[in-house]
Amino acid sequence: MSHDHFAYGVRKTVALAPADAEARLRELLAGEGFGILTEIDIPTTFRAKLDVDFKPYRILGACNPPIAHQALTQEEDIGLLLPCNVVVREGDTPGESVVAILDPKTQLAMTGRTDIEPLAEEVTARLHRVIEAL
Repeated sequence: MSHDHFAYGVRKTVALAPADAEARLRELLAGEGFGILTEIDIPTTFRAKLDVDFKPYRILGACNPPIAHQALTQEEDIGLLLPCNVVVREGDTPGESVVAILDPKTQLAMTGRTDIEPLAEEVTARLHRVIEAL
C-alpha cells in the first residue's frame, strides 16, 4: 500500500493488526538505528484517567542516539522537539492499521536554524525508508 503525506507527517495504511504493525515497525526502526524511548498506550491511559474506551492507538517516541547527540550538541534546547513521534493505530477496516510519522523537517524547522537542516534530512530519509518498507 502507498503512503500519503499531510501537513506535518506521512502515514500509511497496512494490512496488519495493530500489534503486528507495531512489531514490524519496531524492527524497521531498529534497522535504521532508532530505539523507542517513550510509549503511550492511549486506550489504557483513557481508561485509567477518563473511564472511556478508545480504539488501539500507541504513540512511540523514536530516537536515533547519534543524530540526537549531534542535534543536542548544536542546539541544547532542541530536546523540546525530540524524540520523533510515530503513531500506530487501528485502521477503519478490520485487520488494518495506520502508521503515521511526524515529519522531522517540519518539526525541526521550528528552530529557524539552517545548520540543523542536514540532520532533519537524514532523519526524514531514515523514517521514510521505514514507512516504505512496511
